[in-house]
Amino acid sequence: MAKPPLIGVPTDRKQIGLHPFLAVGEKYVRAVVDGAGGVPLLWPTLVPALDPALLLDTVDGLLLTGAVSNIEPHHYSDEPSWCGNLHDPARDGTTLPLVRAALAAGVPVLAICRGFQEVNVALGGALHQKVHEVPGLMDHREDKDAPLDVQYGPAHAVTLAPGGLLAAFGGTQQQVNSLHGQGVKRLADELIVEATAPDGLIEAFRHAGGTFLLGVQWHPEWKVTQNAFYAGIFRAFGDACRARARLHQESVFA
Repeated sequence: MAKPPLIGVPTDRKQIGLHPFLAVGEKYVRAVVDGAGGVPLLWPTLVPALDPALLLDTVDGLLLTGAVSNIEPHHYSDEPSWCGNLHDPARDGTTLPLVRAALAAGVPVLAICRGFQEVNVALGGALHQKVHEVPGLMDHREDKDAPLDVQYGPAHAVTLAPGGLLAAFGGTQQQVNSLHGQGVKRLADELIVEATAPDGLIEAFRHAGGTFLLGVQWHPEWKVTQNAFYAGIFRAFGDACRARARLHQESVFA
């Protein structure tokens, strides 16, 4: 029996009391196991950052998770950050180079929420810092006072691009959750739109090259086994990781 693919998951740096901790939301780790059929490997976000090659030589896939922090705007703009905006420079310093290195190495990537934004920024795109203040765009944030099942419940439809990766198993439209304050302002040249919200905001993209790279602005990790569309996203990612693992194994024994 083939071994399950090993999937790297970069951590967030969080201050708990007097000490910094490196952490990942359990829901993402669980989705790697239950949705993608993989084994998660948590990757430390240190300053200075570890060499991306150390991780990418080991894993068969890369999951970039959501987080409470946002990318520091100096990575994509000359705009100042806003007061109270949470940042994680250790994660920025790890994931932005990691995206480029993963594409160069042919390592499959699934990017969720903050991870979706990291991919766009890493490849030269830009972000709206506050989507809800942009004329013509909706408020895509969740009600933080609501129960989790409400926060992560269906919030709006997304239209899936004909002929795209998501349309292959999702049809033309799906309902998704929405828990983000930032969004794509300018899409990186290497990326192709996979889904849009009713207000036109880009909600998913894929890479134009041969490497599997799918980014989604919503949270498909939430109760992934109970939502056929979300499960399809992780299954497609898992399949790409398994294909990568087979190639790696063949090269070892060649």
